[in-house]
Amino acid sequence: MLLRTILAAATTATAVAALLVPATAAGAAPDRPASTVPAPTDASAATVAATANPVIVVGGTIGVSIAYEPIAARLRANGFRVSIYELPGLGFGDLRESARALKGHVDEVRASTGASKVDLVAHSQGGLVARWYVKFLGGVDAVGRFVSLGVPQQGTYVANILKFIGLGSCAGIVACQQMSIGSALLAELNGDDDTPGAVRWTTVRTWQDELVRPVGNAALGEGATNVLIQSACPLRIVGHLGLVLDGTTYSVVRQALTDAPIRPHCLAL
Repeated sequence: MLLRTILAAATTATAVAALLVPATAAGAAPDRPASTVPAPTDASAATVAATANPVIVVGGTIGVSIAYEPIAARLRANGFRVSIYELPGLGFGDLRESARALKGHVDEVRASTGASKVDLVAHSQGGLVARWYVKFLGGVDAVGRFVSLGVPQQGTYVANILKFIGLGSCAGIVACQQMSIGSALLAELNGDDDTPGAVRWTTVRTWQDELVRPVGNAALGEGATNVLIQSACPLRIVGHLGLVLDGTTYSVVRQALTDAPIRPHCLAL
């Protein structure tokens, strides 16, 4: 069933987006135990958010800005200063070029807000772009917190299959080539320390991510808090795109951005 879906998607732009989604990371740090008790409503949360770093929501492949307005609206409602970064060319090009463009956006946000650091909430391919910026373009000193949603940290088999269908070239789509498991870009990105600096790293993944295979590749290694939604909320169904819409996922994002204990709210809307 999965293979039939992938083959059908290969003829559409949506399939390309799949390439930039999470998979399972061998040797990744174990998930931090998470309570199934609903997260407490802290009356001071709005005050904390208002004085927190500006938040940049980094979109994924074919992720137009409007697609991320729901999570941006949640963040604004909690008092965060939020902007949305749309990948250049909708993410079909070189991830490294997208990271350079992200650096420019971060610099603009810091200049306009007077903040010394920003926090990044990144979805799908956007997480790899953000990590490249942090690791290689000076972002380690400009980012306080990094929260990834369904990011193929170690690549995804979906990209490998599409690469095969494209006779080894991913139909010329650079991002697809770079998202394939074993790509040179991922080897460089994950080499040495994959959670550098004093950045607070948090990853979120879901068993139902139809574009992440294997799901574990969405986790990072030592130094990261890796959250599998279904570890705390086994009945929660969240797809790849659902990670930016789901209430339980947002409860984790909010907790990560405020340095609160990670307690996924299983009944959140």
